[in-house]
Amino acid sequence: MASSSRHIARFAAPAAFLLAVTILVLLVRSGLGGGGGSPATTTATTTVTRTTTQTPTAAPSTTVAPPATTGVETSTGPATTSVPGATYYTVQKGDTFTTIAAKSGTTVVVIEQLNPGVSSNALSVGQQIRVK
Repeated sequence: MASSSRHIARFAAPAAFLLAVTILVLLVRSGLGGGGGSPATTTATTTVTRTTTQTPTAAPSTTVAPPATTGVETSTGPATTSVPGATYYTVQKGDTFTTIAAKSGTTVVVIEQLNPGVSSNALSVGQQIRVK
């Protein structure tokens, strides 16, 4: 009988040790933020650069940014942006590429092509993405 108990302990001790180490690794990993969280917790930052040029004979022009609550913005006027005639959409709470495409009359594929560095899983409120 004592031999049977030692035989079980011989296998149970290493198994308990491996279990404790596994739990410790998982706790440390989740504490460091590497726990493989859902994509909704991931954030991305996209920088949009707009260039304004003026000709020497033209009167000075002023570019005014639209309020963050606007839906679709079309860039027109005397200022020249990096992409003439481009249309931008300001992301609102709950927006996805699908809802943005429906609101702006385009497709998800077009939005993905126009915004190669933007993930549909990491959209943030107020972010501007190009739709046309």
